[in-house]
Amino acid sequence: MKSDAGYFGPTSMMWKVNKEITVLFGGARALLMHAAHPLIAAGARQTSFYQRDPWKRLIRTLSLQNSVTFGTIDEADESANRINKLHEVINGEDDITGGYYDALDHDQLLWVHACLQLSSIYFYEKTVKKLTDIEKDNYHKENMVSAKLVLIDIEKMPKTHIDLKEWVIKKSKDKDLLLLTDVAKDVKNIIAGGPVPKHIKPIWPFIAFTAFHTLPEEFKNVYGIKTTKIKSLILKVNLSILKYTRPFLPPFFRLIPPARWAKQRITRKPDLKFSDKAKI
Repeated sequence: MKSDAGYFGPTSMMWKVNKEITVLFGGARALLMHAAHPLIAAGARQTSFYQRDPWKRLIRTLSLQNSVTFGTIDEADESANRINKLHEVINGEDDITGGYYDALDHDQLLWVHACLQLSSIYFYEKTVKKLTDIEKDNYHKENMVSAKLVLIDIEKMPKTHIDLKEWVIKKSKDKDLLLLTDVAKDVKNIIAGGPVPKHIKPIWPFIAFTAFHTLPEEFKNVYGIKTTKIKSLILKVNLSILKYTRPFLPPFFRLIPPARWAKQRITRKPDLKFSDKAKI
């Protein structure tokens, strides 16, 4: 295999943030945020996105991010093209709101992108370390490459991480935007107690707990999540434990497999050409 570092490489903010296992917790949180948007939910309903093999669909939310971050350029392009082809046929009138859903619509694409970015940064800061505004903006700028690959018009995107966060907050405060549809209920139930592979079953209740109780208030209201003082304390203590024990864990328990494989790929010596081997 060639030593192709992909679009970013190990010194990038994308690698720094996305390689952490605890950042994956943000995937469940982002799914809840996605599903609360009725037009995103409508697209999911068209493809039975959450009803058919829900666990596989759950982890697919992160697969594109991992491919683009840690894959070769060809792998990243292939993953993005596959998603774009799927999105071409996801459109129509939403029976619930009467709005038009379109998986290639700029605002709808940006909503999905933004919720995942905000959730990834949130869990990185809670379980690894705080980031400076410059670091968050660098992540945002690098992540625009990912956005462009899935056909988001980056010229229309908020230019900083905080601007992106404020865009989501402003949208979510619109009383006509967020809605508990049948899809949102399905996602809530899947995360609360859906099918989970055996190897992560012991920690899934905690992942689900963090996903629900770290949601912005507007989303908690949609899902009927009540965060008490005791629950807030439990959340804070457990996230702190993760943060302070992390430096003592080996890479296998800290870093996601795609990050470890990518590091091996780019540090491996290139294979000798046949002509070179013949000279030995």
